[in-house]
Amino acid sequence: MTGSPNTLRIATRQSRLALWQAEHVAACLRARFPELEIVLVPMTTQGDRVVDRPLAEIGGKGLFIKELERAIFDGHADVAVHSMKDVPSELPAGMTLGAMLPRADPRDAFISNRYASFAELPRGARVGTSSPRRQAQLRHARADLDIVTLRGNVETRLRKLDEGEYDAIILATAGLVRLELAHRITQHLDSSFSVPAPGQGIIGIECRADDERSLRYVQALNDEATATCCRAERAFARRLQGDCYSPIAAFAQLRDGQLMLEGVVASLDGKQMYRDAISGEPSAAAALGVELAEKLLNAGARTLLPPAT
Repeated sequence: MTGSPNTLRIATRQSRLALWQAEHVAACLRARFPELEIVLVPMTTQGDRVVDRPLAEIGGKGLFIKELERAIFDGHADVAVHSMKDVPSELPAGMTLGAMLPRADPRDAFISNRYASFAELPRGARVGTSSPRRQAQLRHARADLDIVTLRGNVETRLRKLDEGEYDAIILATAGLVRLELAHRITQHLDSSFSVPAPGQGIIGIECRADDERSLRYVQALNDEATATCCRAERAFARRLQGDCYSPIAAFAQLRDGQLMLEGVVASLDGKQMYRDAISGEPSAAAALGVELAEKLLNAGARTLLPPAT
């Protein structure tokens, strides 16, 4: 099954945030290519269906995109739109990331109906988040807190907070802003405290590497500064070969013509944490990611990662 020459089919998850992102990409494409008909192909992924267990137990964040990739392979869609923080550092053979849109606010957001800041949480406060990366960094900062797994879409997580199941929850700022829920943010957590996930705040577009037609369209939306930063972050994660149980964080920025990259590898309980930073030429983004990963591995982070590293 193939689309018509004037049609581009976008595979997307069916959550409100995923649909917002797909519609945003569609609007950008329509503005660039008025003759192009954009069709959304909404899908429910395994990561969406299983919400009663931590993602790490059922296969990691890659479960959010495997069905979308299969739809492309099978000819039911031309491209897929992802939150880049959900995209594994290794893509399936034959797939490529055709474009990355300008990065939104990459910070984590602290949300509470009871406390004005993370620092004000009392001992034993119950804090919900789905991310091993966030859990490790929060536990490192506050071993006295009860950090628990929180699954579901953004609205479900906020409802559980409002029903009193948690004293606070941690979500991505970008998703809240895109859903017009920024007013729920109590405090932004600076990257000096909570380093974001690789690709956090970035919308990416994936397609077949040999699909020149789709690549021509989506590459018109690529923001090179964002793509450069994401290359460094993903190279860092790829070199570490961390699995879905591995709390890994990386955040790159361009400052004064230089690429600045900070990275973290931690134990899930937060008791061990390796953190460092590096800078260099943006053209060497991927090499810088590998170099920073090597620094952390040599410092001792190797013991916190799968043996293959």
